[in-house]
Amino acid sequence: MTLSEQAIHLGKLRPVTETALFDDGDYKPKFEEIYQTPAHFDLSDHMAFTAGQPFDYMRTLRENAPVAWVPMKNTAGFWALTRYEDVKAADQDSETFSSQLGGINMTYGPAPRRKGRLFGAALNTLICLDRPYHIPLRMQHRDFFTPQFVAKLRGRVEQKVDQLLDDLEAQGPVVDLVKNFSEQLPLFTLCEMLGVDEKDRPKIRRWMEVLEEIGELGVQMDRTRFSPRLFAKILYSAYVLNDMFGYGERVLNDRRANPRDDLMTAIATAKIDDEPLSQEFLDGAWLLIIFAGNDTTRNSLSGTMKLLTQFPDQKQKLLDDPSLIPQMVPEALRMVSPVMHMRRTARYDTEVRGQKIAEGEKVILYYGAANRDPSIFENPDRFDIDRPNAGDHIAFGIGPHVCLGQRIAMMQLEVAYRKILERFPKIEWTGHIGISPSNFVHAINHLEVKLY
Repeated sequence: MTLSEQAIHLGKLRPVTETALFDDGDYKPKFEEIYQTPAHFDLSDHMAFTAGQPFDYMRTLRENAPVAWVPMKNTAGFWALTRYEDVKAADQDSETFSSQLGGINMTYGPAPRRKGRLFGAALNTLICLDRPYHIPLRMQHRDFFTPQFVAKLRGRVEQKVDQLLDDLEAQGPVVDLVKNFSEQLPLFTLCEMLGVDEKDRPKIRRWMEVLEEIGELGVQMDRTRFSPRLFAKILYSAYVLNDMFGYGERVLNDRRANPRDDLMTAIATAKIDDEPLSQEFLDGAWLLIIFAGNDTTRNSLSGTMKLLTQFPDQKQKLLDDPSLIPQMVPEALRMVSPVMHMRRTARYDTEVRGQKIAEGEKVILYYGAANRDPSIFENPDRFDIDRPNAGDHIAFGIGPHVCLGQRIAMMQLEVAYRKILERFPKIEWTGHIGISPSNFVHAINHLEVKLY
C-alpha cells in the first residue's frame, strides 16, 4: 500500500503516532537538487531566530532557490518553499502534502525523545489530521468560531482591554507590553470560550509559560552540558505538564457528563466514526487549543506595536482616522506572520517548480516568506495600511487547515489597537525586545513600550 493509500484509507482512526513517518531515514534527498541552496543561515537553528525572522535570507531563497533542500544535523533534511504561489498551492493540496504522515513540526527529534504524553498530544490533534477525519472533526467545533459568536464575545473582550489599559496606566510610563497586555488578552479570551472557571485561569498561564520553555529546554539540552539546574527545569516542566493534562482530562470528562454551552464541551463531545475521541485525541485537542489560542494572538499584538513604532506615518494615519484600524489588521498580520512555517510530508513523488520531491520527504511551507513575496505584495517590506490586497496574506494558512480561530484573533487585534491608540496616542516601542528561540513561531516574550 502506498503512502497515499495509507493516509486516505486508514479505516478506523488510529493515533497519528502509530502511522506517522519520522526522520530516521535518509538524511539527503532522493532526487538531484536543481537549485543551489545558500548556506549562510541555518533554518533548523532555533537560536538564530532570537534576532527575528530572517527575511533577508528568505528573499535570497525566493530569488535563487525557491524549492531549497535544507540539511539538518542527525536527522533528515527538508524542502523549503518560500514563494507565495508555491506555499499557497501546497497548503491547499492535502492529497499530495499530508499533515498526518509526519505532523506539522520540522522534526520531532531522535527516537528517545519521541515518548510521553506531550509528544503524543502534539501529533494526535486536529491540525495533524487529513481527510476523511479532519473536516468532520473541525465542523464539530465551528459554532464557537462563527461571526455571530465572535460578535457576542467582542463585548467581553472590550471590557477586558479597558481593564488591562487601566493597569498599564497605573504602572507606566514604561511597561512590558507582553507581560501586562499581549499575553493577558488572548488568555482571557480563550478562557471565556472554553468556559474555564475563574479560579482555574491562572493555571493556564503557567501551562502556557512552560510549553514555551519546553522548546528552550530542548535547545539547552542540545547545546549545553547536563547540569543540576537543567535537570531541575526538566523535572519542573514534567510536573507542570502532568498537571495540565490531568486537568484537561478531568474537565473534559466532566463536560461529557455535564455539558455546558462552551468550547470545552464541543471538544469533549466530538466524535470520529460515531465514537467519542480517545484520550490521545482529547490530549491533542487540549494542547492545541491552549497553544494556538494564546501564542499567535499574543505575538501578533506585540508585533503590531513594533510595526507602528517603526512606521510612524502609518500610525499617524490611524490616529487621524481610527476607522482605518480594521484594514490595518490584515496588513499587520502579513508583516508579523506569527506562525513562521508549517510542515507537510509528500505522500508520493511529486514536483514543485521543476524540483522533484520524493515520497516521504518533508516540505516546509514558509508563511513569513510567502507574505513578503514581491510578485504578490508590492514593496513587501513596507507596512502599508492602505495596501489593497493585504487580505491575501496567508498568515493563518490557507486550504483545509486554515486557522479556525482567525476571526477571534482579528477581533482581538482590532479591539486592542482601537482602544490602545485612543488611550495612549503617544505609545511607542522603546527598542527593547526579547524573542524566544523558536524556528516555528515568532515568539516575542518581552516588548518594552513607553505609554506617554
